[in-house]
Amino acid sequence: KDRGSIEPSKMNSLLHYSKQTMRSSSNVFLAIAGLSSSAAFAPVLGSRGAVKTKTLWSAAATFPRRDVSTTYQLQSASTAKSSTSIGASMPSLSKHCDDDLPLARDAMKFIDSSPDPFHVVETAVDQLKEVGFVEWKDDEEIKNGGKYYFTRNKSTLVAFSVGEGYKPGNGLKIIGSHTDSPNLKVKPYSKRTTAKNGGASGAIQLGVECYGGGLWHTWFDRDLGISGRVFVNDEEKGKIQQKLIKIDRPILRIPNLAIHLQTAKEREAFAVNKEDDLSPILAMAVKDSLTGGSTDDDSTKDEWQKKQEPILLEMLAAELGVETEDIVDFELNLFDVQIASLGGLHSEFVHSARLDNLASCFLSLRGLIDHVKSGGVQDDEDISMIAMFDHEEVGSSSATGAGSPIIGEAVKRINHALGAGADSPILYDRAIQRSLVLSVDQAHAVHPNYASKHEKNHGPVMNGGMVIKRNANQRYATNGVTGLIIRQLAKNAGLPPIQEFVVRNDCGCGSTIGPVISTATGMRAIDMGCPQLSMHSIRETMGVKDFSHGLALFRAFFNDFSAIDSMIEE
Repeated sequence: KDRGSIEPSKMNSLLHYSKQTMRSSSNVFLAIAGLSSSAAFAPVLGSRGAVKTKTLWSAAATFPRRDVSTTYQLQSASTAKSSTSIGASMPSLSKHCDDDLPLARDAMKFIDSSPDPFHVVETAVDQLKEVGFVEWKDDEEIKNGGKYYFTRNKSTLVAFSVGEGYKPGNGLKIIGSHTDSPNLKVKPYSKRTTAKNGGASGAIQLGVECYGGGLWHTWFDRDLGISGRVFVNDEEKGKIQQKLIKIDRPILRIPNLAIHLQTAKEREAFAVNKEDDLSPILAMAVKDSLTGGSTDDDSTKDEWQKKQEPILLEMLAAELGVETEDIVDFELNLFDVQIASLGGLHSEFVHSARLDNLASCFLSLRGLIDHVKSGGVQDDEDISMIAMFDHEEVGSSSATGAGSPIIGEAVKRINHALGAGADSPILYDRAIQRSLVLSVDQAHAVHPNYASKHEKNHGPVMNGGMVIKRNANQRYATNGVTGLIIRQLAKNAGLPPIQEFVVRNDCGCGSTIGPVISTATGMRAIDMGCPQLSMHSIRETMGVKDFSHGLALFRAFFNDFSAIDSMIEE
């Protein structure tokens, strides 16, 4: 920034070097890439043709940053180059993943657009509407061949297509996933710094609460944004509106303590006190420049607003284009603003936040959309459904979790809407017995540095195919029949053999939504997912090819489940 100028003649070599070394491109590189055509480049050229680096740096601040699918023109001042997408800015050294990269990039875009359950549902609904899905209200009819969705609390989504040949009592093919991930949520009263000057540090912090079982040490020294929903009082309409917000700038940070200030014992074991150590810094307490001097007057604020950090409310109001006093509540969480990226020598990995479990949400959504677009509904005698639940990370016991009546009620409503009539209870029971739920949640790949943590004969590997999870103590819902169905589906689709995961006998076993749904509805279920590393870290890793493996299996499930299920003796 402060080292003079860049000659235009050197721009090509700079761009080439940047492409080779900066796969997760910084804002500055994006600005250079976007401004490097002769027309766009002219405003930042000096009188001798040298780049005004300070002007270029200023341009970087306004350059579009979050859309990983955008194609940027990489051109010199004189010679146009062909366009290249961000994800492909460094050519692969091997072709073995090239066919899988477009799907992986779509997944990366989906995840980057969805930092919280509200945005997951919004992003999914937008894609469903594009292919003709319509919102289903409680009192509305449905018909064969129709495509519908409904939401609960804006954080749980159910979408389904009704086969042309469907009759009440036929089965449901359901892919279940969850929209939530471990994160830090802003506390109901966000104000943590009580001293107006920020206390000894001079810093303004937010009060946050740990949600789920995160690897909290990974949240230190990360660039954090804030997202969620804000409730705004609209006096004109006499309504309280829900507005989604996503601030993907690094406005928050949880700094580590310098090693020089730690004792030997503290250096040896990095133990996190979740109440004291995880409070993020929002700003320095330079009151007048940050808030316009408005924080001294509390006379017009209600009790709720008095307990909020003033500059947080002012920031939210500015982003939403509303008045600060009209904000009456919020549900906010923190997230890492670093976008998803391709990694590995051959671009064989995706590094991203929230792969657990937005990778599954994306694949189930794409599977249903592909089923509809390929004409699968015309030949279908069942209902093809996806369900994305909230609150899996905290046990699923909520009105919008997998333990709620959402799925069971949906089956009853669908049967009733399609004319089940007096036989409804019998047909409901029949539909339950003919259905199968794929509980899709990420699986643990073998960690090369901790291979001993895995049962030696049941160690899934990334890019090796989908994983079935089993547990004799019913922590997972898989049984012999449901496992056989999935293995046969994969075989018929020409996919790699399904991998198996079992925990060691001396290790505790996690669980997910499969047993919860089976218990609540009586449906058969199987727990499975894509293998990944660093589960519950702020940034996780999975294989590029496993997106393709998962999508191919889900397509086969929607198309061929009934035929394979009918082959198995009851």
